[in-house]
Amino acid sequence: MSRRFGRALAVAVAVVALLAGCASTTTPGAAPTASGSATSTPTPTAAERTTFRIASLKGPTTMGLVGLMDDVTDGQARHDYQVTVYGTPDEVVPKVLQGDVDVALIPSNLAAVLYAKTQGAVQVAAINTLGVLQVVEVGNTVHSLADLRGRTVYASGKGASPQFVLEHLLAASGLDPATDLKVEYLSEHTEVAARLAAEPGAVAMLPQPFVTVVTTQVPGARVALDLTDEWAKVTPDSQLVTGVLVVRTAFAAEHAAAFDELLADYAASTEFTNEHPDEAGVLIAAAGIVPKAPLATAAIPGSHITYIDGAPMQAALSGYLGVLHAADPASVGGALPGDDFYYRADG
Repeated sequence: MSRRFGRALAVAVAVVALLAGCASTTTPGAAPTASGSATSTPTPTAAERTTFRIASLKGPTTMGLVGLMDDVTDGQARHDYQVTVYGTPDEVVPKVLQGDVDVALIPSNLAAVLYAKTQGAVQVAAINTLGVLQVVEVGNTVHSLADLRGRTVYASGKGASPQFVLEHLLAASGLDPATDLKVEYLSEHTEVAARLAAEPGAVAMLPQPFVTVVTTQVPGARVALDLTDEWAKVTPDSQLVTGVLVVRTAFAAEHAAAFDELLADYAASTEFTNEHPDEAGVLIAAAGIVPKAPLATAAIPGSHITYIDGAPMQAALSGYLGVLHAADPASVGGALPGDDFYYRADG
């Protein structure tokens, strides 16, 4: 027994060390150059060159941004994109509220909360990440949400999208998270990973790219459920929207042409990540989002990195926020945002 515990503890320590590059730290946003960047020649601009102060988070949202960040490093970006990557949304919110950043890549429900807090001073301009949450098990007993009955599920993201999504899916599956199972929220993804490594049969909810890291490093760990698929089963009229790009409303109005060019550049960057995963993986690892390039490349498909704007964005996001509002109005700022929450290039 002591030998098994010793092996488990060693694996846990290894996983925590491996994920240290994904912990809550603030790092410069420009990734070192790698071959195959999003563009190879300067992109012409029809707008006056503009400085964008951009805040992003370690995770899938920034995985879709690395092509643009590489263009900045190469001197190929058509605007002055100043990207800073943060560890948690709590670090970004004050900067948005105080006007210290112009653009932020944040959880979708947090965008609605900021809209309410600022009385419409921020708008959402694009969806950048669909569902990234997965249930991971060390074993082979969980094949549906119903199989979580009586289990303990380790998770992070209390008070944010992960908690609201999980509770919605559990309720839709006839499970009461307060009585039918135990959800133990930990402060960091690394803590969740350590529990998976140390406890035989453990179950956890984690986002990509952490899922790929854990399933690669923890013996017996596998993806049991993709919550994007589970969402589609119980809520077919909406999409699970994890992350969005928001802009200060006044900034978008003042620099409309330049902002539309930023959106075009960001769309190209997400396309680069999805279509060139090997090259993007190098940049993702260099930016400190995932420790190693092969892990980053492997995590890209499950991260659901995307770019959706305009009317399709509004339809997808409003449906998702509606589900969250029905479960807990506070999760979206107390009320559903108005139409002015959704940025449209045509006004």
